[in-house]
Amino acid sequence: RHGAVKSEDTFKTSPFHLDLWFYFTLQNWVLDFGRPIAMIILPLEWFPLNKPSAGDYFHMAYNVITPFLLLKLIERSPKTLPRSMVYVSIIMFVMGASIHLVGDSVNHRLIFSGYQHHLSVRENPIIKNLKPETLIDSFELLYYYDEYLGHSMWYIPFFLILFIYFTGCFTPVEEESRMPVPALLLMGPSSLYYWYLVTEGQIFILYIFTFFAMMALVMHQKRKGLVLDSNGLFLFYSFIITLVLIAVWVIWLWNDKILRKKYPGVIYIPEPWAFYTLHLSNLQAAKESL
Repeated sequence: RHGAVKSEDTFKTSPFHLDLWFYFTLQNWVLDFGRPIAMIILPLEWFPLNKPSAGDYFHMAYNVITPFLLLKLIERSPKTLPRSMVYVSIIMFVMGASIHLVGDSVNHRLIFSGYQHHLSVRENPIIKNLKPETLIDSFELLYYYDEYLGHSMWYIPFFLILFIYFTGCFTPVEEESRMPVPALLLMGPSSLYYWYLVTEGQIFILYIFTFFAMMALVMHQKRKGLVLDSNGLFLFYSFIITLVLIAVWVIWLWNDKILRKKYPGVIYIPEPWAFYTLHLSNLQAAKESL
């Protein structure tokens, strides 16, 4: 029966999944974080503006590899997990990531035409002068698919699958609640990527609710005499470090008036690419003009 927890699963444990966590970290950095960088660095002549960029091909590879790695991670859980929920989440993940691929491709290509990510769609100089004005509505629709619908259908299933896996990462054996050295080495790059994911994806509420759910589950299982195994510790500590990095990021940019205008409201977490187009791209252009 899908989703049923077998009695023999209760006290099974699994070693640290070095291969899977390493592949996760590597492909996240290369295929997700690296895709806009590849688009900017590689010569424009290789990837014309009316064709997919190098970053788009990175995104396509990410959309195939990540669901496969998530499924392999679920398969290695020592506990039988709700497979129907996992499969539906994987399907939604692929749909959301694919929607994001299209919107993000166009939005990032607009950088070459002068689009500035630290401004809203209607405030961008290259957008607000479009005629007829209904074209601006089309660009806002594109932005909605990219930043809202695509992100929601992408990240909600992603964090849900991680949490489902996390529920099976408990053991009654204290000696197995330790992380090997490779896990400690991977924790930094993994946490830094989650920082990028939360800030660039503007999904702090989703992240913090997932983290609170993890904390509640850890305290609940502790009353039963269960502790996190090495894989659970790796995921849990990575989320803790991510929260620290987000706090440092917000404090650093707390008094930035332009970014404050772009991100109003109680939760102020600027996107790294908005920071880049506001501060770093202009600095780079000034250096090239010298």
